Amino acid sequence: MAVRTIDVRERVMARNDELAAQVRARLAAAGVPALNLVSSPGAGKTLLLERTLQALGAERRLAVITGDVQTQNDADRLARHTDRLVQAVVTHGACHLDACQILSALESIDLEATDLLFIENVGNLVCPANWDLGESAKVVLFSVTEGEDKPVKYPTMFQRAGVLVFTKLDLLPYVPFQLDRAVAFARQVNPALRILSTSSLARGGLDPWYGFVRAQARARAPA
Repeated sequence: MAVRTIDVRERVMARNDELAAQVRARLAAAGVPALNLVSSPGAGKTLLLERTLQALGAERRLAVITGDVQTQNDADRLARHTDRLVQAVVTHGACHLDACQILSALESIDLEATDLLFIENVGNLVCPANWDLGESAKVVLFSVTEGEDKPVKYPTMFQRAGVLVFTKLDLLPYVPFQLDRAVAFARQVNPALRILSTSSLARGGLDPWYGFVRAQARARAPA
């Protein structure tokens, strides 16, 4: 008897791409950019978003969807810094968010009263690289506590990102991390990467990031 092989992954990915197109169309119709924040665990995504909500929440209407494997701890942290609903997606073991989850979360977000959507993905440099969420751009965070060769070890993520944000630069004097070497690896993988260097703890350490966010958010005064 003949054997028929069904590529389940291919079908799942194709369905995800269809839903991502729906997400992208809804966001485009409302004029809302979306940034998909990706990184290794512990690179500082949640703290960066906390600081961003504190600093820019009064001047930009920022919506957040945050994913975690088992808890909603990150969503709870972020909710303390905004009066808007923070959407928590618990993946129950899955190593990434998918477009279906984002499409569902959009049902509870008033896009007409939103200037920018942040999607905080699950901490992982492999799985999230291959899943389109309908975002405007992937933003990959790279902590100085990691190895400089992360871009060449996980090239797909850095190839598909539009922006690279170095985090925890206040720790540079205390860790054996060569920033110029890390930049060279990143440029080797993706010469078009926009690179920002930040610290969520140092005074003025997030000014480059805040400038980027302001430029991305659609310019209109809150109602």
